[in-house]
Amino acid sequence: MSALEQYGLLLGLTIGTVGFVFSLYMIARSLGKVRKEPGKNVPAASGQLSRDPVWVRYHARYYGYALLFLAFDMEMAYMYPWAVVYKQEGLVALLDMGVFLAILFLGLLYGWSQGALRRQ
Repeated sequence: MSALEQYGLLLGLTIGTVGFVFSLYMIARSLGKVRKEPGKNVPAASGQLSRDPVWVRYHARYYGYALLFLAFDMEMAYMYPWAVVYKQEGLVALLDMGVFLAILFLGLLYGWSQGALRRQ
């Protein structure tokens, strides 16, 4: 299978997936009833009306946690394909992943030294 055929297959799968999701959305919209109720859009938590406004700003200290989560989440996203090609590539793939993990570990050490992991 050539590269052009692979891209064509990928394009076909993408169009098919988007079409499937859109058709499910249209079926749900056509079969479901939409009711206009006055209390439907009121923010509530556990059945109680919320004291706080809906759009609140989060404190900047939480951004460090979010960035660390994204870094290690992306690590897992890259480790799955790497595990597939590890048998084919061998030591080169192992060294590449070692460099990748070392860079992430240095980022973790930097965040730790800056107090990103300290509870406040």
